[in-house]
Amino acid sequence: MKRFSRPDSGPDPEPLFDGPSKSVLKREAQRAQALGEQLIGLNDAELAALELPEALHEAIVAARSIGSRGGGARQRQYIGKLMRDIDLTRVREILGAKAAKSALEAQRLQRVENWRTRLIGGAPAALTALHEAYPTLDAADWRQRVAAALTEHERTGAGGAASRELFRALRELLG
Repeated sequence: MKRFSRPDSGPDPEPLFDGPSKSVLKREAQRAQALGEQLIGLNDAELAALELPEALHEAIVAARSIGSRGGGARQRQYIGKLMRDIDLTRVREILGAKAAKSALEAQRLQRVENWRTRLIGGAPAALTALHEAYPTLDAADWRQRVAAALTEHERTGAGGAASRELFRALRELLG
């Protein structure tokens, strides 16, 4: 944002400041600090894969061990300050890809859970639908799994070993 001198100062106003505004700089600093907090949450292998500058890497590792609230806040601000000096596009891309992968995994597990709920809730019709969707599965084996999970659910009102086995088999089947 350009700021100009007063209009009555002459015919050709000169810009007083030709750079980003204080608000823009503050927002960028806050984004860098938020990105730094995401980096603190990464495990050591993921952090090493980013190939960050040594000072930033050490600051992130140190932030993990700080227990006090105030000290942690100061360390996160320091990490944000260090991040202002590097190009963060690659870091953002890697974290974005990690988040997308996590979202896909969550969707996959939700799909598996939905199938398990359908199989336990309406065993014959749901098992038929599963067999139609995946014709190569062994129907007798799956009937046995579903019956065990259904019996367990009716007996205890909750899931147990048979329900977990059904979940594992569905997760393997649905890939």
